[in-house]
Amino acid sequence: MEKQVSLLKGNRIIVAMSGGVDSSLTAALLKDGGCDVIGITMKLFDYPADCEVRKKTCCSAEDVYDARRVAETMDIPFYVLDYKELFAKCVIDDFISEYLRGRTPNPCILCNEKIKFHYLLEQAKELGADYIATGHYAVREYDEKSHTYKLKRGRDAKKDQSYFLFNLNQEQLKKIIFPIGGYVKDEVRALARKFFLKTADKTESQDICFVMNGGYQSFIAKNADKRLLRPGRIVHESGRALGEHKGIYAYTIGQRKGLGISNPTPLYVLGFDLMKNEVIVGDDAHLCKDEITVKNLSFVSGAAPEGDIACSVKIRYVHSAADAVVRLTAKDTAVIKFKEPQRAVTPGQAAVFYNDDEVIGGGWIES
Repeated sequence: MEKQVSLLKGNRIIVAMSGGVDSSLTAALLKDGGCDVIGITMKLFDYPADCEVRKKTCCSAEDVYDARRVAETMDIPFYVLDYKELFAKCVIDDFISEYLRGRTPNPCILCNEKIKFHYLLEQAKELGADYIATGHYAVREYDEKSHTYKLKRGRDAKKDQSYFLFNLNQEQLKKIIFPIGGYVKDEVRALARKFFLKTADKTESQDICFVMNGGYQSFIAKNADKRLLRPGRIVHESGRALGEHKGIYAYTIGQRKGLGISNPTPLYVLGFDLMKNEVIVGDDAHLCKDEITVKNLSFVSGAAPEGDIACSVKIRYVHSAADAVVRLTAKDTAVIKFKEPQRAVTPGQAAVFYNDDEVIGGGWIES
């Protein structure tokens, strides 16, 4: 990564600073490498003063303060951009809508697509910046043979965030860099201490930034149209009624705990009947699927590969990529056939296609 940074000397680069150690070190490395660095923090959500959970998320007032302090330490310009209205419209509204439809969304991917790598790139143009940089654990490389940019896994397998970036396109990758993608987390913290960054030992954010005390169910119950939060029946896949649910939004595929029903053997959420407003439950064995459909496809190269795609596929961030064949059935739709059945495939999550460490593309799980 030192070589990559050295090649950027003299370039003006906007760094998306979340107030954490990763983006702080990103700014420090670029500044140390002779780049003209501008720090920007995107204000996405306002937290209540009594919110305890904000300490485990990004984007809080404390995070903005930390980002500003780091920028002052490095003597770089720093700005806070108010994207709360855009974030609510593009990310939060979708989050609520998806859960009400019995789907499990991934707001981090949507935030990257709609906010960070769209509006931030527009801001870069206004400030005359050559690139934007983030603290993602991912690697971006230029392939001289194909004349395309490639997106690859970060070196730290435990922190790799390429999954969240699958829908970046060539125009975006041309202007985006990931300076810490070649480091592991311990190296990042050690370097941050070397640069005397106050965020060097800061606890990592883990939760969805706008979900506060009470979890996502409480957030949806508070912010959704109350007419859509209807209770209904919990039904065994055989058709037998077992109890009542408090609203489809409060359940996810594969869920076992918190169902409020009794049965001789454990039962899991298998799916939903939206027309009947029912949660369908059944045995664990019925959670495994060897074929799924994905829509809204995106390919990093800009074009879908010809023919069937033999690759590995991640169906959620914490999933170990599984061998599969991706077959395009329409311009924007594909069927994925797994070599081995996969458990708890969840509509609304992203299915990301890999060739070894390279991200080929991906789409959104439909069924």
